[in-house]
Amino acid sequence: MLRLFKITGDSLTPEFKEGDFVLVSKVPFLFIPPSPGDIIAFRQPGYGLLIKRIQQITPDNSLNVIGNHTESIDSRVFGP
Repeated sequence: MLRLFKITGDSLTPEFKEGDFVLVSKVPFLFIPPSPGDIIAFRQPGYGLLIKRIQQITPDNSLNVIGNHTESIDSRVFGP
């Protein structure tokens, strides 16, 4: 239910730096729904595993996610 991932890139610096390890639960939001500000890990076609912050939850329950840097690959690039 838990997996260890190594951070590559700097899109969530200073919270996570290149080379840091994060422990990710594979049972997301079982008891509490996601909310803006939460940090999530997900697979995005064409980009692989990404770790980003939820910026907004749309009316159709899609998640807009962002990194801390303007160069981050996130919903501004691939959509909700």
